[in-house]
Amino acid sequence: MFKRVEFLKSVYRLEDLPPPEYPEIAILGRSNAGKSSFINAFLNQKKIARVSSTPGFTQALNFFLVDRKFFLVDLPGYGFAKVPKEVYKNWQILIEGYLRSPRDFRLLFLIFDIRRTPDELDKALIKFVNYLKTPYAILLNKIDSLSKKDIEDQKETFSKSLKIQEKTEIFLISCKEKLGFEPIRAFLKKILK
Repeated sequence: MFKRVEFLKSVYRLEDLPPPEYPEIAILGRSNAGKSSFINAFLNQKKIARVSSTPGFTQALNFFLVDRKFFLVDLPGYGFAKVPKEVYKNWQILIEGYLRSPRDFRLLFLIFDIRRTPDELDKALIKFVNYLKTPYAILLNKIDSLSKKDIEDQKETFSKSLKIQEKTEIFLISCKEKLGFEPIRAFLKKILK
């Protein structure tokens, strides 16, 4: 379990990135997949990441320093239509610029709502991270709202639809019920060694 979590800063421009002093784990996903809820539940914090009922609320790269060992970076959500085009373009530049910058990247968590069917935007995201050669793991969130059989069926749907490679870790989680976090913590330990 993590003992100390500090919100470091929000970054709106690439030139404002903090010095790359620690290994970095980033989180990317659709605007309503539960990124902020995941950060709060995973780090066992009540409100370190702001959860909004308005998708697309995260507009910056938000850096959290965990136990003075690594940065957890919350990236803006994608795929929400109500965001003005220029804001969306700025997010793209910010996310892509960040993921291409020379930092100590260890892993990108891609979070999806397991109840949905992956669409073109989700497929484009996988293509994009494959193109960048960024190591990633998949988080399928909201398993509390499905039966065991539906969870397995949806996991299969995501694997096939997004052409997820066999060696890619897929974690089944519920941020609401705090389910499935222990395997992720164990996985992170190995990655941060």
